[in-house]
Amino acid sequence: MLATRIIGLIVVLGLAAGGWAGSRGTGAASGSGGASPSATSGIRAITRPSADIIQSFVQPGRIAGIHFKEGDAVKAGQALVQQDDAAEQVLVAQLRAQSEDITQIRASDASLAQKKVDLQKLEKAAANNAATALEVEHAQLDVTIAQLSLDLARFEHEQAGRKYQEQKIRVENMQLKSPIDGYVEKIDVEVGESVNTNTEVIRVVQIDPLWIDAPVPLAQATDLKVGMTARVELAESGKRGSIGEGRISFVGTVADAASGTLRVRIEVPNKARRPAGEHVLVSF
Repeated sequence: MLATRIIGLIVVLGLAAGGWAGSRGTGAASGSGGASPSATSGIRAITRPSADIIQSFVQPGRIAGIHFKEGDAVKAGQALVQQDDAAEQVLVAQLRAQSEDITQIRASDASLAQKKVDLQKLEKAAANNAATALEVEHAQLDVTIAQLSLDLARFEHEQAGRKYQEQKIRVENMQLKSPIDGYVEKIDVEVGESVNTNTEVIRVVQIDPLWIDAPVPLAQATDLKVGMTARVELAESGKRGSIGEGRISFVGTVADAASGTLRVRIEVPNKARRPAGEHVLVSF
């Protein structure tokens, strides 16, 4: 009798568990049917800036000025951060004056002209037996030395010009300029702070277009070509929606053996300035 009651209890519990599982299955099916097909399919990836540049100075110095603040839009070539270059500007002026000075060249040229005149006179005198051969040789040597002095003066003048250009480059390097059109994402220094060559100073990003590096299964990636379009949608729960179409700009040549995927880069226009770092679904 006891065994019969135990068996009956097991049967009742089994039927109840089956009914509960069936109700859960029905709810899950209805939930998945309500989601858009794109939300349940596609390749998960994360958007990132098409350019992300952290700039540092190439020489130590003191920060004299910061011309933008975080979040500001900047154009390529605009000065962002300036080091104190007062002493370097004085040196630039000195080297410029030296590069423009031709006094030594003129003096050497005049000396050469005089030595040539002296040689001509001695050669005429020697022809009339009024000068010795030794005197003529000395005069010829003086002309050679004067010519070398002129060549040296010209060389030093060229070197002064190169030193001036070098110093101008050094001064230009004391100013960080934006290499891209983008936005100032982060500034890590303050005016008056001294920085070294390895100090991160400012970060500039470009988010139009956005880049998406998607790990595409090899079977699908082999059919993809640069220039083809891709559909990009938000993947975060509660934020699903279309971002738009992108264009394939790169298809990798080396697959990831562990996952069996190939890296494919999609370039997506971003006039609306969506932030980089969103989770998306990519479909081709």
